[in-house]
Amino acid sequence: MAQTALKGTPVNLAGNLPAVGTTAPDFTLVAGDLSEASLATYAGKKKLLNIVPSLDTPVCATSTKKFNEAMASKSDAVALVISADLPFASGRFCQAEGIGNVVSLSMMRSKNFAKDYGVLMEDGPLAGITARAVVVLDANDKVVYTQLVPEITEEPDYDSALAALG
Repeated sequence: MAQTALKGTPVNLAGNLPAVGTTAPDFTLVAGDLSEASLATYAGKKKLLNIVPSLDTPVCATSTKKFNEAMASKSDAVALVISADLPFASGRFCQAEGIGNVVSLSMMRSKNFAKDYGVLMEDGPLAGITARAVVVLDANDKVVYTQLVPEITEEPDYDSALAALG
């Protein structure tokens, strides 16, 4: 079981990130139009999974904006921002911030994604939502990069994630 921290206080997670070199677990998440999205929805594309607790926090908003900027030049890839936010809230955030190069997905119907990817916080004040992490998949859904951000209030390593995405 992995661990992260919230303002220095350890937080236990429900597992570990998928290992580099393995096939990523499939998922069913909710898109902005309330349809279901899975890995197959983005078949043939490289995928950057920006896993965040909520877009309604400064660090989550910043990471989404930075990945949005970087994705403008990546036609062979998609960035998925995955959170516990309702699709309506994510949609308002993306519209207000002019974000159009990432896709926001919600765990509103199930926490299976968070469990399967080892990012579900089991304790602490944010128990039940995700830790901050980045997972990069190749076009065949093999894991090529992972980062569990050790402190939830810190940003991910953008350069390493984008280098892994190619």
